Amino acid sequence: MTDVEQVEVVAAHHERATLRVGDTFLKVDADQARTDTEVAAMALAPVPTPRILWRNPPVLALAALPGTPLGRLGTPSTASSAAWTAAGATLRTLHNAPPPPWPGRTPDETAAHLDAECAWITTNAVLPTEVVTRNRRIAESALRPWTPAFTHNDLQLAHVFTADNKVTGILDWSEAAPGDPLFDLATLTLGHPEHLPAVLAGYGPDVDLDIIRAWWSLRSLLGIRWLTEHGYDPNTPGCEADILRTQALRDRLHR
Repeated sequence: MTDVEQVEVVAAHHERATLRVGDTFLKVDADQARTDTEVAAMALAPVPTPRILWRNPPVLALAALPGTPLGRLGTPSTASSAAWTAAGATLRTLHNAPPPPWPGRTPDETAAHLDAECAWITTNAVLPTEVVTRNRRIAESALRPWTPAFTHNDLQLAHVFTADNKVTGILDWSEAAPGDPLFDLATLTLGHPEHLPAVLAGYGPDVDLDIIRAWWSLRSLLGIRWLTEHGYDPNTPGCEADILRTQALRDRLHR
C-alpha cells in the first residue's frame, strides 16, 4: 500500500464511512455493534463475502471483491441476465442456511416503524398524501407472519458483485438477521423490476410476487427519512420517491 496515492470516499455520512485505498476497503463505524454483526454474519454466511484483512475499532479492513456490482439504484443495470440469475441462486443458498443466532425484526415491529415513517413523510409534505396512503396500503401485505431465514437485510444491487456471470461476493452484512426472505428479493430488485424474472430463474418459482411488490413500497417508505437526514435526495430519478409514485400509479390503475 506504500505506492497508493489516492483515497476514494465510497460512502460517508455521520454514522459511518467507507474508504477505498488501493485494493483495501476501510469501513469506519461509530457503532461497533454493527461491525460485530457484520463480522459474525460473514463468518456464518454460506455465500462469497469479502476477506477480512484486519480489525482495529472503529475500523474494519476488507479486501476488494473481484468483478463489478450488479448496478446502482437510479441507473440502468448493465449486468447480464445470467449475472442476475446467479444472484438469485446465491440468495437461495443464503436463505436455505440456518438463520443467525441473534434476533431479527418482527412484523409488529416493522409495522410500528412503518407507521412512524409514514407520519413523518406526511407531516413534512415530502410526498403527496395519496402516494403515501396508497403505498401504506400496498405495504400491509408484507406485514404477515414469515418463517425466519438467514437474510442480508440490505441487499442493494450495489452490494452484489459478479464476474463472468458468477457472484464473487456480497458486501455490507451489518443488518443481517433472521427475517423474511422476500425482503431480500425485493431489495435486490428495487427500482429494477425488469430483472426480477432473471433473479427468480436462479432463486426458484415459489415466490409471492405481490409480497415482493409490497416490500418495494415498504422499504421505500422506510428509507425516505433516513435518506433525507443523511444528506441523500430520495427524489433522485429512479430512486425511492419515484418508486413510490410508480407503485401508487399502478395501484390507482388496477383499482
